[in-house]
Amino acid sequence: MKILVSQPKLERNLEQLQAELKRYPDVTAVVFPEGYLHSNLPQACELAAHTRTCLISGSKNPKDRAVIINREGEVVMDRAKYSGYISTLVEGLVITPILCDELILHEVGEANGPQTDLFVQPIGVGMFSDEQFEEWVAKAKEIASRHQAMVIGTSHADGSFRGSEVSLPISYWMDRDGNPLFISKCDVRSRIVDLRTKEITICKDDVKEDSCENR
Repeated sequence: MKILVSQPKLERNLEQLQAELKRYPDVTAVVFPEGYLHSNLPQACELAAHTRTCLISGSKNPKDRAVIINREGEVVMDRAKYSGYISTLVEGLVITPILCDELILHEVGEANGPQTDLFVQPIGVGMFSDEQFEEWVAKAKEIASRHQAMVIGTSHADGSFRGSEVSLPISYWMDRDGNPLFISKCDVRSRIVDLRTKEITICKDDVKEDSCENR
């Protein structure tokens, strides 16, 4: 299973999602940040069905929700933030979304059902300090090791928390033992991860600018 981990810029439409799906038609799923889908869930479902690609992200309706859309364009998960963890089977993997600061505000436990294979963390905006960056990375490693499950997270390439002057875009992939397969800080290029071989492809044609000049 190949997953595209993307760090798009904040937008109200799905132009960057459409571009990524067109550019990388061989991926099985894409992970986009918290709130990226905004109120465009019907359009996202059409894109998933048209490209035969799973979408894992978040929407606003009006508050943040975790969303998973399968390759048929069906919404197989749509839960409110802070409402408890729910798992669903996608392409043979039991996936549990963690929305942004749910990673550290609520202890991640197993949802009812089979053991999680992959935790996916759509993050809203970048970290507001190096200390926060290290805290979230450490927590992701701990969750992966404790649950023997992979953890993938990604934020938007821009935007800041409550007007902070610092925004450190983040994305990562931890293996089932909590070992980092990649940790990205202020490098907003998309990455394709192969869950079977553990290979990582950096999408060098990604032209998003580095957004850490104010750190």
